[in-house]
Amino acid sequence: MLPIKPVPAERLPELLRRMPKAELHMHIEGSLEPEQMFALAQRNGLSVPYADVAALRRAYVFNNLQEFLDIYHAGTLVLRTEQDFYDMAWAYLVRAAADNVLHTEIFFDTQTHTGHGLSAEVVINGLHRACVDAQAQLGISAVLILCFLRHLSEAEAFEALEQALPLRDKLVGVGLASSELGHPPEKFARVFAKARALGFRLVAHAGEEGPPAYIWSALDVLKVERIDHGVQALRDPALVARLVHERIPLTVCPLSNLKLRVFSSLTEHNLGRMLEAGLVATVNSDDPAYFGGYINENFTQTFAALGLTARHAYQLARNSFAASFIDASARRAYHDRLDEVFETFE
Repeated sequence: MLPIKPVPAERLPELLRRMPKAELHMHIEGSLEPEQMFALAQRNGLSVPYADVAALRRAYVFNNLQEFLDIYHAGTLVLRTEQDFYDMAWAYLVRAAADNVLHTEIFFDTQTHTGHGLSAEVVINGLHRACVDAQAQLGISAVLILCFLRHLSEAEAFEALEQALPLRDKLVGVGLASSELGHPPEKFARVFAKARALGFRLVAHAGEEGPPAYIWSALDVLKVERIDHGVQALRDPALVARLVHERIPLTVCPLSNLKLRVFSSLTEHNLGRMLEAGLVATVNSDDPAYFGGYINENFTQTFAALGLTARHAYQLARNSFAASFIDASARRAYHDRLDEVFETFE
């Protein structure tokens, strides 16, 4: 590991901006900014149930995950064509590249959109085309992770998996998202077993609003490689010990946790304690259009609130590459670029 020089607090935002990083927990539908939502609605001859962009942004006040999901799913109604999905993904990828994201693993679901009458092909082809163009034009690698919606049945998750299989080469993994409470991971044991047999990488949301037991189930029943959120893990010392020993990454989303009232303020967030405990924590933006910031805003606001240092920044960025589904040579190259930034930063 690289020896990290102290960096004055006033210089940290610049370091956080410049350092290379991977983003591993970002729902592409959650990057649909109000301006783009209105533009797509107009292009598709649809209406948005808000007078203007300002009125829509004022509605982004949530008391819990379900209140967010209600408005989030309403926003997806404007997505009707492959080009819509391309444009949404491209807008995010441009922002990610500007934030020095070198690699991103994008969450999406088909169930929301097939419920609106679209095909899985329209969704996946539009998103994948943007990922291909991002590599060529922006120098950012991007892959897709299909998420099952946990408030729906396992049978519906199986159906979504079957619909996606003809496009298997355009996906790297599957995940589990949507309403956590009341929908434990074991509800999806069989569909995850099938996905694992098909060679998909496996992740799952667990331990944001749900208890540590959901994290245990995601590991033992679903056999995931990565836990999305996982902030409740610190409530269970035995779980923390396991996560540290097995080097299970946690994709933490601080501004999301704040917006959804998992923590009442960023000063109460446990990211610093996660790092000090030796957990492989990472920083991500979740649903940035709704939660008030893309990945660098998550870094800068959280570091300011918790008094985190350059050492923490380096560890989080290194963790992000270690936790990603890239090959060893790409990981080494990204780590080298990260080291170069920290060695030359004045």
